[in-house]
Amino acid sequence: MISKDHLIKRFISYVTVDTQSDPKSETTPSTEKQWDLAKKLAKELKYIGMEDVSIDDNSYIMATLPSNVDKKVPTIGFIAHFDTSPDFTGTNVKPQIHENYLGGDLLLNKKENIVLSPDYFEDLKQYAGQTLITTDGTTLLGADDKAGVCEIVTAMEYLIQHPEIKHGEIRVGFTPDEEIGRGAHKFDVKKFNADWAYTMDGSQVGELEYENFNAAGVEITIKGKIVHPGYAKGKMINSMYIAMEFINSLPRMETPEHTEGYQGFFHLTQIEGDVDESKLEYIIRDHDRKHFEARKEVMIRLTEDINSRYDHDVVFTEIKDQYYNMREKIEPVMHIVDIAEKAMKELKIKPLIKAIRGGTDGSQLSYMGLPCPNIFAGGHNFHGRYEYVPVESMIKATEVICKIAELTAEQ
Repeated sequence: MISKDHLIKRFISYVTVDTQSDPKSETTPSTEKQWDLAKKLAKELKYIGMEDVSIDDNSYIMATLPSNVDKKVPTIGFIAHFDTSPDFTGTNVKPQIHENYLGGDLLLNKKENIVLSPDYFEDLKQYAGQTLITTDGTTLLGADDKAGVCEIVTAMEYLIQHPEIKHGEIRVGFTPDEEIGRGAHKFDVKKFNADWAYTMDGSQVGELEYENFNAAGVEITIKGKIVHPGYAKGKMINSMYIAMEFINSLPRMETPEHTEGYQGFFHLTQIEGDVDESKLEYIIRDHDRKHFEARKEVMIRLTEDINSRYDHDVVFTEIKDQYYNMREKIEPVMHIVDIAEKAMKELKIKPLIKAIRGGTDGSQLSYMGLPCPNIFAGGHNFHGRYEYVPVESMIKATEVICKIAELTAEQ
């Protein structure tokens, strides 16, 4: 039986350490403060009895729980990231514990009248009677993905304390900078040496994901010509008007606010400019590789079309692929998804197998040779002031880890 109080105490000790990553930094980790939790985690893994605990020069942490069976069993891994999103502040997190949630509004901050309400966040309704951990409304919580970190550490501790649960060798890994898309960039798959792994980085109970977006980033630079507006006829080129034309030429309904499920999109993330030069930043997302490539082609053709109307190029578009749909790498080894699904069912958890409308370290790791589906960690409303996690969901995720280890050893 996983100790509820022990898990809460561990989780709070993690989320109160600021580990916000920085996309503008070129170092790994991207912020020095991520080392504070990294060092704490390495020390804690040694304390609970893990072996081969290491932390490299980029703050990647790995450790081993040796097999306790006398037969050859696949080595499996569990991975989570300890950085938090740069989208919202993670400084001075003040967690609040709400025992026996009644199902109504939760007042997070009386002074600023910040309310977490099921009228807006409908998922709250399914957690009536449970214990919720929230913020005070002034920061994010960091359950993404410190809930996953907490669950992995707690599961390893439980398996160490309960040797009657048979398992093969288990590897754990904790990474920096996942929130800025670099969590797997310097992950040493060869050193990790697992047959497959699972990221504990999903949301609600039961989520089991082996599909994600194909993703690309697009930087568009538009060159204008600035001259005195009183004498501009036939001479001025206003880059901002061209930027508006570019934006309006893309399918208006193929944006995040109009899409769901397997529907892809173009997403304008940033715009800045003046007459002389404007810059647009987009992300392109699609689950289907052919549709993904077609979206990139739309951007290229639009650039060529606009440039054809001028005597020189005015639009310069640079597209960089970011990650791909891990389904291509998971389908040949679907037994690893089947084991996770079976583990949930044996624990009376209904599996929710669906595609991620986003990315995951598991996607990049899968293409690096480590097949890596994603499992729920329990949190909701990531990257903002309304983030929360039910403690019961974290306990269930911890139990799933233990059950996967047990089922793998039985096969």
